[in-house]
Amino acid sequence: MSIENEVRIVEVKDIPEGITIICGLPDVGLVGVIAAMHIISKLNLGEAAYVETDLLPPVIVLENGLPKSPIRVFEGGGIAVLNSEIAIPSNIIYSLMRSIVDWAWKKKAEKVITLSGIPVPNRYDLEKVRVFGAASNDAMLKILKDNEVEIIERGFLVGPQALILKYCVKKNIPAMALLAEAFYNYPDPEASSMVIRTLNKIMNMNIDVSELMERGEEVRLAMRDMMRRTQAELAKMRKSHEYDIPSFYIR
Repeated sequence: MSIENEVRIVEVKDIPEGITIICGLPDVGLVGVIAAMHIISKLNLGEAAYVETDLLPPVIVLENGLPKSPIRVFEGGGIAVLNSEIAIPSNIIYSLMRSIVDWAWKKKAEKVITLSGIPVPNRYDLEKVRVFGAASNDAMLKILKDNEVEIIERGFLVGPQALILKYCVKKNIPAMALLAEAFYNYPDPEASSMVIRTLNKIMNMNIDVSELMERGEEVRLAMRDMMRRTQAELAKMRKSHEYDIPSFYIR
């Protein structure tokens, strides 16, 4: 990889080894992004690292007049939360996810948990949103089952969480994906709240989601432009494959 195409995780403060890394990246319903932002706020996590690469669009986030990377890591109390404030271009998804998992391996991460949504065509009709799970190994599957998370027995995953699981398997990093039923092309704070509730059980935390639910419409409006850009990138990744059933599963 040339220097120009390099993806680096730059730490601005010391991040201890053995942390749990939670990934909330743009995907279906922006479930992971919304959940990650809420977790960062409620746990009062501080910025600890950022992604540096020439592969991203020339975009910065301004905070109090100062430039920040749009993809950052916030850390505290043994938890590091990776969040992106921009849609991730499909043409860099492999390099970015590989670098994130390589960084997790170097930090000897205890586990990696990626939060996202799984598209369902009847989302409007659901009275209760379910959370499904997938994992990198049998031990992580057992944790999901012990916490009554329904396992995805057959199906496709496409996008950031798919690559995170794939690369964690290669690096032998314990990892799991928590996927809430969600709108494909609308920000879904309700699905995000259900993912956080499931994460609370698994991590023995108590992150309150009542404010997230109460501000649901405000969140949807604030995130609609990001959702539109994310949807365009998901289409390039052929995200619609998640609606399909693998041919060998058809009876």
